[in-house]
Amino acid sequence: MMHLISINCFIVLLSLPLSMATKHWVLLVAGSNNWYNYRHQADICHAYQIAINHGIPPEQIVTMMYDDIAKNSNNPTPGVIINHPDGKDVYGGVKIDYKGKDVTPKNFLKVLTGDASGMKGIGSGRVIDSTSDDHVFVYFSDHGAPGIVAFPSETLSAVDLMKAIKSMYAKKQYQQMVLYIEACESGSMFEGLLPTNISVYVTTAANSAESSYACYYDKDRKTYLGDLYSVCWMEDSDKENLQAETLQKQFEIVKKETNASHVMEYGDLKIAQEPVADFQGGVHYKQPLYYVPSQVPKNPVKSEDVPLEILRHRLVDAESDEEQLSIIDELKQLITMRQAINDSVKSIVTIATANEQQANRLLSSRLKLRDTDCYYAAVQEYSRKCFDIPTYEYALSKLYTFVNLCEEGISFAEISDAIHRACVKML
Repeated sequence: MMHLISINCFIVLLSLPLSMATKHWVLLVAGSNNWYNYRHQADICHAYQIAINHGIPPEQIVTMMYDDIAKNSNNPTPGVIINHPDGKDVYGGVKIDYKGKDVTPKNFLKVLTGDASGMKGIGSGRVIDSTSDDHVFVYFSDHGAPGIVAFPSETLSAVDLMKAIKSMYAKKQYQQMVLYIEACESGSMFEGLLPTNISVYVTTAANSAESSYACYYDKDRKTYLGDLYSVCWMEDSDKENLQAETLQKQFEIVKKETNASHVMEYGDLKIAQEPVADFQGGVHYKQPLYYVPSQVPKNPVKSEDVPLEILRHRLVDAESDEEQLSIIDELKQLITMRQAINDSVKSIVTIATANEQQANRLLSSRLKLRDTDCYYAAVQEYSRKCFDIPTYEYALSKLYTFVNLCEEGISFAEISDAIHRACVKML
């Protein structure tokens, strides 16, 4: 009799939809801080609401975000974060597992790979405790550069991310995994690196050589509320029946609506034929809780230009001469800083090549990253001796020049010497 019951239970289990029979894990990461980066944490909070509203239990969602936005002195609605000009609060109810100084690449990789012992005593200590039967969905929103995504005080390399993913596959820590990545040049994290046979599917906000875009500037908050690729996929998830929509269909919608950059897909494209519900949750709401149907212009701007555009908006909206003068002073400082970064990179390339024609070519072209050892070493050296990259995010948009130097066959020793000479002279 017991044997018969066991068989019947097994048959019932097999008959369940995949979204009910498989455990779903979600990892949400905002890799920035500061008010002008409001949008990244707003993205992550919105994604949390999508997962919860579509039936994923909170104990299977791990969230990493600096958490300096909701109660920021610049916030006209304390304790509230929105991801759309007419949107509802997406911050309420979000359980943040790791915040502040705990939002690091090292902790992210430990959480992703289920290293509970490595996270003991840090934040909530929770990790993605997935098995070979489970589905894992990872969404990351922040800045990026060739082969790099940024965190508040460090960067994560494509090499280290790929090692972690391959390790998870070897240890059978997932049945299938999907990653959505919002960052400039985010395609470079996977292009030529992600195998097609390890059951991982990825979409990115941009290809390997272009910026991603912010959108929804808000006059009250004086910042951008979301990122173009991110709000496109989340507003789609808000309104669709995720059991009926495939990942491929969502990709095509987001690709069409993200009209400022090239949304890309990588890895095992067969996974894209599966329902979005298998990764974002399968409960369908007839009345979406967060979708806002109003047609508000997104007016996208390059991620690297967000601080500049915020100041320009503020200048237009300034209500007094004194406020205008203060903003003009901020603009001058920002422009001076950007020019100093531009000058430093140009000087480094000029010194390293000792050839004006070659230097001009390397400053204006974008080569594919292959020599990762040289490149990552050069980036670290530049961050130490010139401009600290997590502090001066604009520098991320210039790191392609170090790719070019390394791919041109210029050694790290030569690049390091050029960095030292250029930045000591400049400073």
